[in-house]
Amino acid sequence: MPLGATINMDGTAIMQGVATVFIAQVYGIDLSLTAYLTVILTATLASVGTAAVPGVGLITLALVLEQAGLPVEGIALIIGVDRLLDMVRTAVNVTGDATVSLIIAHSEDQLDERVFHDPRADHSNSATDNEPFPTA
Repeated sequence: MPLGATINMDGTAIMQGVATVFIAQVYGIDLSLTAYLTVILTATLASVGTAAVPGVGLITLALVLEQAGLPVEGIALIIGVDRLLDMVRTAVNVTGDATVSLIIAHSEDQLDERVFHDPRADHSNSATDNEPFPTA
């Protein structure tokens, strides 16, 4: 699980690709098919090795921009809204992790569907309740 959560940074890879295309358009630079493939490969590899700390996406974006032959100074266009983008990236990453965990739990017969479908499963009856879920 920790390894999967570390390398499954879908939101980071998507943001780096979109930001690279945005910066290329702002500077009026047309990207070739080879440049797009380079961006995809570099963004994917950079997101796998990215630490899960706020703001690190901008550092790896510099690597992606460099590989695509774009000016690294284009990061200045994104830096002002990066905090909002970072929250969206995190939501995408967490959703991906939760989805994969659910799929693996289901394939390993570890998913308790009764608890999964219980709308009250996230509420405890009391602070001293030792049983995590109702046994009705």
